[in-house]
Amino acid sequence: MFIVDDDDAVRDSIQELLASVGLRAECHASGQAFLDAFEPERPGCLILDVRMAGISGLAVQERLNALGTTLPIIMLTAHGDVPIAVQAMQAGAVDFLQKPYRDQALLDSVNRALGLDLGARRSGTGDGDLAQGLSLLTQREREVFDNLLKGGTSKEIARELDVSHRTIEAHRQNLLRKLGLSSVKELLALALASRRER
Repeated sequence: MFIVDDDDAVRDSIQELLASVGLRAECHASGQAFLDAFEPERPGCLILDVRMAGISGLAVQERLNALGTTLPIIMLTAHGDVPIAVQAMQAGAVDFLQKPYRDQALLDSVNRALGLDLGARRSGTGDGDLAQGLSLLTQREREVFDNLLKGGTSKEIARELDVSHRTIEAHRQNLLRKLGLSSVKELLALALASRRER
């Protein structure tokens, strides 16, 4: 996860929101700082402010497109106008949100973007590798994931981890969403395929 915005308060707010649902984010105060640190192989998505000092968000998007990266981009702006939104979406942005955004709207966009990123990386490598998606999971979600692979039910995992059944259900839904999957059955099939290919 990457956040690029020249407003310190906005960066901090988004980072805290993502942390509240177990997502880690790397922050940059300018488009150039992000481009200088950018590594195409890193998974996630980019939350990008449109208007910044120096390189604009649209210019960052153009440079990433020129590199051929598939990193999904969510555009944010306090100056939302139709031409900019159209330009950003035509250039491949996953979403375009106007500040002040609703927290849930941003989280929904992030979840959709993470699913797209995982799908693109899986189809790009063709090997069904889980490593990219697993790097997005929190420690607790990884524990739930490991127990699901052992065949544990939500109730059994709840007893094992000493938390409520409802908590495990929430973690299960979150990890499936981050992995771009719709069911535990898909998860088990993907894990089995990944083991066979090693």
